Amino acid sequence: MITLPYLLRSENIARIEEKHLLIGDRRVYPFEKRFERCSSIPEIASALKRMVTQGGGPLEVALTAMVFVAEQMKEGSVEKEFRELENAAALLIDSRPTNTTMKRTLLSLLDELRGNPGFIEQVAPLVEARKNAFDQLYHQLGRAGSSLIPHKAGVLTTCFAEHTFLLSLAYAKESGKDIRVFVPETRPYLQGSRLTAPSLQEMGIEVSVITDGMGATFLGNGDANLYMTAADLVCMDGTVVNKVGTLGNAIAAKHFQVPYYAFSVSPDPTKQDASGIQMEWRSAEEVTQCMGSPTSSAGMKALYPAFDIIFPDLVTGVVTGKGVLKPEEIKRNFQ
Repeated sequence: MITLPYLLRSENIARIEEKHLLIGDRRVYPFEKRFERCSSIPEIASALKRMVTQGGGPLEVALTAMVFVAEQMKEGSVEKEFRELENAAALLIDSRPTNTTMKRTLLSLLDELRGNPGFIEQVAPLVEARKNAFDQLYHQLGRAGSSLIPHKAGVLTTCFAEHTFLLSLAYAKESGKDIRVFVPETRPYLQGSRLTAPSLQEMGIEVSVITDGMGATFLGNGDANLYMTAADLVCMDGTVVNKVGTLGNAIAAKHFQVPYYAFSVSPDPTKQDASGIQMEWRSAEEVTQCMGSPTSSAGMKALYPAFDIIFPDLVTGVVTGKGVLKPEEIKRNFQ
């Protein structure tokens, strides 16, 4: 039986304790196992903006936050209470605009609840059903991803690809495959060296941390014969959006004829191509600091686009709930 590492266990991502929602603080892991304690939706949205959690974390936080809001509602006007739930969803959606899975999941939840006078009691079971569905999908994608990993594999990744990627490696290892993973540190938050690498180590998978500029070297010398990442967004034309740094490795992978696969739990049927993407740019201070320590002189200008756009010709395939699809197959399967 596959055991998820600490970071991916549901209770360590988000949970409700009395009148607070606790969010696992990935900014300090693995040095601390700390939780951000939030008592309101604005505080939860602020925590998401401040990268207390990221990747798939905001989705689970947002779903848990809907239960948190419902539990605090008092008897009153159904219309007023539903507007409160809608306003909460809007704040959460605005906190991380590029990855649209959270947005579409919350809007779907609201659509199912809308018009029902007893909606408050339905929030928790509907949220639980969605969480269970995502958990099943993670394992489905994990098994599909494991089939793409060769018997002797050097796998390059970028950032923290969460459930799908880690489960792929776990299923591959379980089947007897020989795996080594190369994990770029992922500036400026170091999710690779702080989240991905310790999680793989916890799972007993051989892992080496490298700097962000080393991916092409390991692809070129043959040590890495597969590139796999998550996808914060997949458009209908097969365009992939993922953590900045993914593009350079994807270009190098194509040059050295190494396949690149991205995992997507939910390609977005409303995004036809890169022109419809709302790209998140973050504060320059996040580049001129690393874990609170300055990395340049005071007042230095810096730029931080949070994500890369990886065009379809660089993508070998996208691992989805409808199979491993070529970029040109996305639209007819999801629209």
